Amino acid sequence: MKTSITHIALTTALSALALVPITSQATEQDKQALLLEWMQGHFDSQQQSIDDKDFYNIHLNMVQIWPKDNSTWLYVEQAAATHLNKPYRQRVYEVTALSDTKFASKVYTFENDKRFAGAYKNEAPLNELTPSDLTEKAGCTVFLTWSEAEQHFAGSTDEKTCLSQLRGATYATSEVTVTKDSIVSWDRGYDSEDKQVWGAEKAGYIFLKH
Repeated sequence: MKTSITHIALTTALSALALVPITSQATEQDKQALLLEWMQGHFDSQQQSIDDKDFYNIHLNMVQIWPKDNSTWLYVEQAAATHLNKPYRQRVYEVTALSDTKFASKVYTFENDKRFAGAYKNEAPLNELTPSDLTEKAGCTVFLTWSEAEQHFAGSTDEKTCLSQLRGATYATSEVTVTKDSIVSWDRGYDSEDKQVWGAEKAGYIFLKH
């Protein structure tokens, strides 16, 4: 299959966005392209870990995969700075537009993920896999809304829909803000009595883009 119209349009939109201010007049495709661009890259929370010892230096890498597919997919890898070759989280996100200003980032897992550690460095990450190899984390979709005033995308999972059994939790929540230069992510797990059992307590992790 030849390069999809969607992929070409996203690339064209990114070039156009570099020349004009981001306004409410931007189309759905413009905003999707912008969100995709801002989410990709290498990020870390080193500065936050220096400023506040309650936070660790975590590295976050996100790269586009399967660019010829009609949907927009990202491979996501997180690892502690002290164990970069042993990521503790490997996911695939599917970013789709729900409207001109609202977007959904579905979360997927896949089998034997550890053998793909460091795949974000490859020219064609996860090229051995296809969407049919993924398992969606039902209820864990993050819904992001564009704010023209704040110049960012921000949102969260729906309330109590993302089930989790990690460390005694029954459900998890994710709050995310995406800007041109950073991603703020606050993941927390709660038990059946709504008591937090894992995740940062003060605030979300601030990942700065490099």
